[in-house]
Amino acid sequence: MPEIAPVRVLVADDHPMFRFGLTAAIGTAPEIDLIGEASSGAELVEMVDRITPDVVITDLSMPGTDGVSATRQIKARHPEVAVLILTMHEDDEALFGAIRAGARGYLLKGADRADIVRAVLTVARGDAVYGTNVAQRIMDFFTGAHQDHVTTVFPQLTNREREILELVAAGHHNHEIARRLVLSEKTIRNHVASVLTKLQVSDRAAAVAKARDAGLGHAR
Repeated sequence: MPEIAPVRVLVADDHPMFRFGLTAAIGTAPEIDLIGEASSGAELVEMVDRITPDVVITDLSMPGTDGVSATRQIKARHPEVAVLILTMHEDDEALFGAIRAGARGYLLKGADRADIVRAVLTVARGDAVYGTNVAQRIMDFFTGAHQDHVTTVFPQLTNREREILELVAAGHHNHEIARRLVLSEKTIRNHVASVLTKLQVSDRAAAVAKARDAGLGHAR
């Protein structure tokens, strides 16, 4: 029976001591071949271009290019590379932003060695994996806590503005939104303009990107 090759892993974190501890912990696992370390998002993207690992383990908060942006670039250039987020951020905006960028797994720092190794192997074979607390947040989002999430992420918006932002993020045009909500197109345009101002973005596309990074925009 042929021997199964270890999973080639690249680690990215801007904290040297955490990176040292992580690589020391997982580097001895026979299923893992640790092939490199990066200390920033830009360095991570460059190294993926150069050595193409099977799995990337990355933090979200890094100088310059953050983990979400790095993940998005990696998945655009190398869709076969699995990205596993390992971070202290457990807020919904970070979680859904990472998932939308293409991350296949999301663990919180504090996960033990066995959990991290198991997660690496899981994403390497094409499956998704989330820590217990993270999985519960995803379940809550899709089983009734969605509106609470929207209110938390964009508290500056009115209920109507949130509703319109969700429809815009889902790809609906003003006339479609007007028909759904039984409002005039002029009213919808006014609400959209207000949303852009409150989100401090310059155009509709930027509002859509911000909404989708926060987990909004599912087909309705």
